[in-house]
Amino acid sequence: MTRANLLKITNWRGDLTGGLTAAIVALPLALAFAVASGVEPKAGLYTAIVAGIVAAVFGGSPVQITGPTGAMAVILIGIVAKYGIEKVWIAGVMAGIIQVALGVAKLGRLVKFIPYPVTAGFTNGIAIIIFCGQLNNFFGLHLSRSEHFLPGLWATLTHLEAINWAAVGLTLMVITTKLLWTQITTGIPGSLVGLVLATAIAAWLHLDVPTIGSIPQSLPIPQTIPHWNDFQLIQELISPALALAALGSIESLLSAVVADGMTVSEKHNSDRELIGQGLANIIVPFFGGIPATGAIARTAVNVRAGGKTRLSGVIHGVALAIIVLVLAPLAAQVPLAALAGILMVTSVRMIEWEAIGLLMRATYSDFAVMILTWLVTVCFDLVLAVEVGLIAAGALFIKRMSDLSLGKVSEIEAFPPGVPLELSKQIAVYRVDGPLFFGAAERFVTFLRDEPEVKYLILRLRFVPNMDTTGLVALEDIYYDLKRRNCRLLLSGLQPQVKQMLERSGLLDKIGKENCFETTDAAICALSPELGCHQELVSVREN
Repeated sequence: MTRANLLKITNWRGDLTGGLTAAIVALPLALAFAVASGVEPKAGLYTAIVAGIVAAVFGGSPVQITGPTGAMAVILIGIVAKYGIEKVWIAGVMAGIIQVALGVAKLGRLVKFIPYPVTAGFTNGIAIIIFCGQLNNFFGLHLSRSEHFLPGLWATLTHLEAINWAAVGLTLMVITTKLLWTQITTGIPGSLVGLVLATAIAAWLHLDVPTIGSIPQSLPIPQTIPHWNDFQLIQELISPALALAALGSIESLLSAVVADGMTVSEKHNSDRELIGQGLANIIVPFFGGIPATGAIARTAVNVRAGGKTRLSGVIHGVALAIIVLVLAPLAAQVPLAALAGILMVTSVRMIEWEAIGLLMRATYSDFAVMILTWLVTVCFDLVLAVEVGLIAAGALFIKRMSDLSLGKVSEIEAFPPGVPLELSKQIAVYRVDGPLFFGAAERFVTFLRDEPEVKYLILRLRFVPNMDTTGLVALEDIYYDLKRRNCRLLLSGLQPQVKQMLERSGLLDKIGKENCFETTDAAICALSPELGCHQELVSVREN
């Protein structure tokens, strides 16, 4: 058997394992996020099946797993409460069309320019909303869903005299199982084990707790969407559609970026990913589903389990379809309290604790942007939160630029005559003029794709007086990308503010103080013995 054929078999087996594992993880989450969105549980399963397959085939990430997510549920709960499920289908189709248009217009890369404090802020806000949104199911309360977060939370807190302690017990059992199960095995997700245990106990003891209700034992079939040609209704749904398209695009592309960081195989195409996600959202409403996005947790599971190609996403959808055909009758007995436990743990894990600590240690202004975005997400909505966060980050950027002149990342510096050819091929020297901020981060991220033969990267930071958190995260990403490719990162001319920030964040210890030099000459001279070159030939201009 040739090496190529052996590789194909290995990839196929990895895709099979990754897809099946992702399907097992997706099953309880699809049910839970459907309930959190205010729709029937079957809509979550149909979304994971149809959107999962369509996005896998047409999307721009080879390992992306698509389905219902917590972030999308936060927007959908308000839209469902205000308009109803039929209008959500229309808004979903409109959102898909917008996403396809963004992809065709090649605007997929714009998401990379959203500052880190803004993404951290709305992610943490989403986590809070999901957690508090499950309090009704946690306490076993029969309350109507509120369109807004704060009124809904107040209604829950004022009805605590009607607590169903059986529901509370089931939720706590699922939370405990999900947290401790990894100590036993990681082969079967703890969320699925907790779901099965809670359902079995509730049925065996005949507990009076709310359940998700029956799910049809059939595959999703095409249906018509009522009122799709009502122009006045389409005008009314423009705002919800824009919100769904914006969030779906941001979350899907962020998930694809995370997947890129976990694998050294084919990287994602941002524009094609938007087209694939858009097609999924156009098609899934005709099968009774809800808008979907790329799911970071399920995508990570797929990669860790061996998924490497689009086949893994297709297998994930097919496996879920088979599960629906076989196990749908049992879903009627699943307690809502069990889904609440799964979502509560998921929401706590969504909070970016490391980001909070990093922003607190780095700059107070970036931390303030994150807190502002967080509060607006919780008190108002996600779209407004992103808008406010971007405005705040932009105002902060303008303030920084008013005091400091911004240069740009230069092209690869030319070595002077006399430097050996092998040296110039293996070393790349970049000079950064001005503060290292989020606008310059994209250039660094694309460096390795442009220069794969480089073994040593020297960043000349003498003219970088300060650095913000997003630049810090970008520099950390560069370090890890270089490390995975056995490429060494060296820094020269560190200024006091930049060095202090690197020290406070701990990144300087990771890079290594032995890789920091006063001048670029010193850095190249340090590399000369490794390359077998004579130090007297090495000289780089510092202008």
